[in-house]
Amino acid sequence: MNNLLKVDASVRKLNHQVEGYRSITRQLGEEFIRLWMNKNNAYNVVSRDLALEPPSFITEAWLAAAFTEEQKRTTEQTAELSESNTYFQEVQQADLIVITSPMYNYGMPAALKAWFDQIMRVNKTFSFDLSRGDYPIEPILSGKTVVLLSSCGEFGFSEAEERAHLNYLTGHIQLLSKYLGATDFYEVRSEYQEFADDRHEASLLKAKKDMATVVDKLSSF
Repeated sequence: MNNLLKVDASVRKLNHQVEGYRSITRQLGEEFIRLWMNKNNAYNVVSRDLALEPPSFITEAWLAAAFTEEQKRTTEQTAELSESNTYFQEVQQADLIVITSPMYNYGMPAALKAWFDQIMRVNKTFSFDLSRGDYPIEPILSGKTVVLLSSCGEFGFSEAEERAHLNYLTGHIQLLSKYLGATDFYEVRSEYQEFADDRHEASLLKAKKDMATVVDKLSSF
């Protein structure tokens, strides 16, 4: 895995004067990169900060351009897709995609959803063929790994836990990751952030240990 793409979605930064306001997911992302570089000699890291440069929402003009054959697009339609093409190229070139995202209102931040919407394109990330019957959509990209580093204000969002039914972050990103080319998907999560107690400290410590385990596993490939 020589090419790593890190996508940050938190609106919080790392350097806020109040430590409690600093982004947990960005901290985990920075720690992941440090661990990864220590384990792997060959690497190329591209960072995409969705809070610093929010993706554009798709529009009617965007849809028209995306569903027009490339050779038939107007100059305006080509320009309409330039942002999308940049994101797609970053994903296409990556072997490992690390997404750092807090849980906002039980789902993903709007900027992260907008990024996925910009990338999800026919004949780019998926093919559409009605000869397949009722399941005409298939991913085009493959062979990549996606790691989600997440944080939650509450707790109990894992499968079979009390708030699992409220977790619209993990499943959505895991589903869409297939269209980023993900063959393997991992999540490392820190919880209890809003409680700011010993449980949060323990959860964050566990997340860092789990993350190190993921780095070790992926570095062995």
